[in-house]
Amino acid sequence: MYRGKALIADPIYQYILFTVPSADLSPEKTEKDLIDSPWLQRLRRIYQLQSARWVYPSAEHTRFQHSLGTMHMAGEFGRHLYPGLRETFPDVPSIHFIEELLRVGGLLHDVGHGPYGHFFDDHFLKQYDLTHEIMGKRIITDRFGGLIRDIRRSPSGFFGESERLDPEQIAFLIKKPGDEREDQPGWLYFLRQLFSGVYTVDNLDYVQRDAYMTGFSMDIVDMERLRFYTFFTKKGLTLHQVGISALSRFLNARLNLYSNVYFHRTTRALDLHLQEIFQDTMDIILPCNPAENLDAYLGCDDWTLFNEVKGWPEAEDERKKELGRQWERLHSRQVKWKMSYSAEFFIEKVQRGIRFAGVEEYERQIRSSLPNELKDMAFRVDLATQDPRPINPMAEGDKKINIYNPSTESISLEPINDIYRFIPARVMHFRVFSLDHCHDEALTIAAEKALGSVGEVVTTNI
Repeated sequence: MYRGKALIADPIYQYILFTVPSADLSPEKTEKDLIDSPWLQRLRRIYQLQSARWVYPSAEHTRFQHSLGTMHMAGEFGRHLYPGLRETFPDVPSIHFIEELLRVGGLLHDVGHGPYGHFFDDHFLKQYDLTHEIMGKRIITDRFGGLIRDIRRSPSGFFGESERLDPEQIAFLIKKPGDEREDQPGWLYFLRQLFSGVYTVDNLDYVQRDAYMTGFSMDIVDMERLRFYTFFTKKGLTLHQVGISALSRFLNARLNLYSNVYFHRTTRALDLHLQEIFQDTMDIILPCNPAENLDAYLGCDDWTLFNEVKGWPEAEDERKKELGRQWERLHSRQVKWKMSYSAEFFIEKVQRGIRFAGVEEYERQIRSSLPNELKDMAFRVDLATQDPRPINPMAEGDKKINIYNPSTESISLEPINDIYRFIPARVMHFRVFSLDHCHDEALTIAAEKALGSVGEVVTTNI
């Protein structure tokens, strides 16, 4: 029972099982080959929390640990969901194949990330019409293709005789659903819901891991209950009505992480500073389309970025010199932007119809309301709800989930907003940052006037 398997200690799951080459099966390719590859080891040098780690000192975990956790989570769900999947799709491959397909998808789902994670998508990859998912697909098919095809077993057992993992199917799993219809089997479309639904093998791991590593909470997700009451029906991934309480608990945990960690005022202030220097820096460090130069991308991570820019303050080039000074300030945790005003909006207020203008419009309105002597002052508006990454859970409020009612034995699509109604979380944050606190009062008056023209101000920090 121990041949070809090993354990990785993990603070969330205690241990994560993975496959290793077995002497009597040599030569063979296993999960260990994927884990030890340069592309996965690179994720050790990309932090999971781009800026929040400067606010929560213990949050030094990386995309590597999260990828291992997502692999574990995917395998657990795969084994549990297999009976319902087979009942819906009699031609589905063996349980060991499905387990490993999901595990490899979970392990590689973040392989396309660059330094500073999602920030890299919005402030560098976007100019090439790329995302980390697109980069991940390219890496999976171009660099992992042969290795993936040579894997023959999951931790639970061997595939069927003719079953082979397909890198294209792995890439399909991690790709966000769009309008396109790819020529893939129906059971694979069902499995993709585990990577792009309301609760996924990805966010189930990072919510637990980020909460634990920040010290925010250590008991906020009832994973066993949520998985137990999840199953496949002909309508797709379905949650038993009895499992709604576990889903609510998870959604509440996720919302609170956004409010207290991802959207923390200092985290957002650091991100504002990053926005000013990131793309110019990356254009120097990686002056090419990374999808067309994977070798260069392999060497691009948080560590190489740090080592590159730390010498720039002494550079002869004035552009590098100024960027280097800004990075030096950031790495020394000298927070440039100070919060002068904050308003928080509760979910139910937003659902009753509050609409937000754009950041530029708010800045224009605030500046027009400032006293004449302050109209040229430097300030920034931060509307966390409009930041596309990380995805604010409220942006997914229009999503629906299949709920099974045991009394009527019927399945209905329930809007996630209906579940959010019972969660009193603050997820909408409107903030004004300035270079110091000298003019907080004037900015507060101007900001409340701007907010009053578009909706209800729920609360402020003044």
